[in-house]
Amino acid sequence: MKAVGIREFRDKATHYLSSKEAVAIKRHNKVVGFYIPVNASEESEVKQALARLEQAIDLSLVESGLDEEFLSQALDLSKSGH
Repeated sequence: MKAVGIREFRDKATHYLSSKEAVAIKRHNKVVGFYIPVNASEESEVKQALARLEQAIDLSLVESGLDEEFLSQALDLSKSGH
């Protein structure tokens, strides 16, 4: 996976959006997001996978007693120490 800065991603967006390579997007040397290309033929498969992920997260929150805000902060890759 290639890592690029926000400006590079913005300036070369057409290139990255037409590529099949996943890209980690960084701001101040910290990953702030990902671009993961999806083929049109995979779209329904991706939607199903995201629905399963959402169900798994919801179940984990219920079972752990944690809330979405806590989980969001725990997974925040932009914070130092991650």
